[in-house]
Amino acid sequence: MLIFAAILAIFVYGMIAAMLGTILPDLSARFRLTPAQNGAIAFAQALGLMIASVGVGPLLDTQGDKVGLILGLLAIAAALFALPRSRGFASIVCLLFLLGVGGGIVVTGANALSSAAATEHRATVLNIVNLFFGLGGLATPFISANLFKRNWVRLCYTVAAVTLVTLAVQAAAPMPGPSGSAGFALAHVGPLVGKPLLLLLGLFLFLYVSCEVGVWNWLPRHLIAQGIPESRALNILSLGFALGLLIGRVGVSPILIRVPAVQVLLAASIAMAVSTFFMLRTNRPTAAAALVFIAGVAMAPVFPTTLAIVGTAFPAMTGTAIGFAITCGWAGLAISSRIIGALAGENPQRLKSALLLIPASSVLMIALSLVVQSELR
Repeated sequence: MLIFAAILAIFVYGMIAAMLGTILPDLSARFRLTPAQNGAIAFAQALGLMIASVGVGPLLDTQGDKVGLILGLLAIAAALFALPRSRGFASIVCLLFLLGVGGGIVVTGANALSSAAATEHRATVLNIVNLFFGLGGLATPFISANLFKRNWVRLCYTVAAVTLVTLAVQAAAPMPGPSGSAGFALAHVGPLVGKPLLLLLGLFLFLYVSCEVGVWNWLPRHLIAQGIPESRALNILSLGFALGLLIGRVGVSPILIRVPAVQVLLAASIAMAVSTFFMLRTNRPTAAAALVFIAGVAMAPVFPTTLAIVGTAFPAMTGTAIGFAITCGWAGLAISSRIIGALAGENPQRLKSALLLIPASSVLMIALSLVVQSELR
């Protein structure tokens, strides 16, 4: 029941992770938003993710995972029900911030719950649970392009309804209580976040999330700028990238039983650097779809496997440690989105050059994974 509850929560997070990239072309057209404003919107969502993730860790350790998950899902539902009534850029920024707050709480709570429920083969279980992130990410653009004909209002209401169903499941699930007292958690937060291994893993997620969410938020606009129709671009995002994440996590789960997690991170980083570079070099839909799929497969194990290393290395305050690592990841989203938006400026054609930040970050991940491997030894 705990794994099922975590799966549903991760599925919802996958749906909202793909939301901005899916609806951004329509929002930009309706409110005449520039790429720089698009970057500010993505930054607001990232800021919400960061604040929620760093704040919810002690809450999970002191009050339990159920409280955090219910709180996060309520914030997501409220943002999605309100978004179709937005009046312009300012209200969109505020609602995406709230959506980010809810998402940050949910993804931290769901991964902490999974980590606590599966102490053996933690990396395998976290990859299995997080493959539903890929399924959620696949569902949002696929539904938008093929069922709702890019009707983003209906999409928001549909995802909000799924969120409320998930909230009911979290409320009914018998989850374990808090792991320690508030005084114990707060007294140990400072020393915990100063651990070199946790800082290294946080930096690794900083770079990784810059890459993954860069694809979610900016790939459709990049493909459209290359002359690919919008519906085809959304299908490339769903049936290419999201499906790659899904299949990659299914495929890597048995591998992690035999291969050390840090070696999987090294191989994934190399594959990311190569696939994302060539992904940005083509304007042919078929080639783009294939390369985006390969990039999704390469990225698939990175996030859950890194969190598994965190959970294994820091068992006493898992929620706080995972929350800190995830917050570092959202910092990458915030910074990369602003950089990409600023580099693109007013011209969508410049997105191709701005998105080279993704393979560049992947190269840095290769070096950092070697440092993490040395630290673990």
